[in-house]
Amino acid sequence: MANLALLSAAHVHTKGFLRNIAEHDDRNLVSIYDDVTDRGQRFADENGAEFTADLAAVLARDDVDGFIICSENTRHLELLQATIPVGKPIFCEKPFTTSADETFAALELIDTHGTIVHMGYFQPFSAPMQGAISYVATGALGTITHAHYRNAHHAAYGRWFDSDDVNWFTKSDLAGGGAFMDMGTHAVHRLGSVLGKVDSVMATIGNAAAIYPDVDDHGIAWLRYANGVLGTVEASWVQTGGHGGGFEITGSEGTLFEHPDKGYLVATPGENPVSIAVGTARPTQVDRLVATINGEMTRQELDADLQCAVDAVAVMEACYESNRSGHWVDVRSAG
Repeated sequence: MANLALLSAAHVHTKGFLRNIAEHDDRNLVSIYDDVTDRGQRFADENGAEFTADLAAVLARDDVDGFIICSENTRHLELLQATIPVGKPIFCEKPFTTSADETFAALELIDTHGTIVHMGYFQPFSAPMQGAISYVATGALGTITHAHYRNAHHAAYGRWFDSDDVNWFTKSDLAGGGAFMDMGTHAVHRLGSVLGKVDSVMATIGNAAAIYPDVDDHGIAWLRYANGVLGTVEASWVQTGGHGGGFEITGSEGTLFEHPDKGYLVATPGENPVSIAVGTARPTQVDRLVATINGEMTRQELDADLQCAVDAVAVMEACYESNRSGHWVDVRSAG
């Protein structure tokens, strides 16, 4: 039995994570910490857990095997700084932090204490996407030239963030950004899981709907990868229809793309598209935390996962700086 503690119930995905715990016999929620007493007590009562406003007390509990951080984005670092020295596995919602300096600071702590930390990214770990990653790695696409991915939904028009629990998504001091921070980080992370590091970016980020006017609700970025590939990512809370994905990798020998009904296909000039083999799904989010606690994840996989999350923060920071400056911006690296 993996005994878990939730540190803040602020995130919109909190209910889903707690539902995951309730539906599995091999995990148990023992405590919820929250700096907002009403919110934390309500979630604790609904899930049969103990509530506390004392973070140190939760971190000191011997019966806790791992932690889930679901706070506002800009509070990730303070909770990570308190939790990493405990040495127990941590699942932190994405993004890792909202600035490269904060991520590098957390990374130093991780290196010092050997703590395993992973984020709430899930898109690269599905069985179809694992198959796509493996296919690209074979070199069958030839020399990869460009790539694209859109991660979008209609959250602004749907007023998804009106409630007091999640309205922080619309406040830049707590979210660190709007739709591009929320959705763009997934897009950057997903392409990065296939193409590796980004050297420089150019981005335009703005607000179209004026429903949540204090943060952006859409953005597009151009990414120059270290391997020479040029990528584009789109992120939006104002996508009202169409294909919300559009994942695509193009090389000299063909293009791998995501079909809404048929999964991942490869097209070559003059030939009908063909399906690629589906891979093996990897654990994500709460499942990944429990698998880590149970020793079912290799350190190599976890370290690669962490590096991809670190890279995503640096890319996102550069995108927002590019939007402010109107220029290409180099992506920072740790050290």
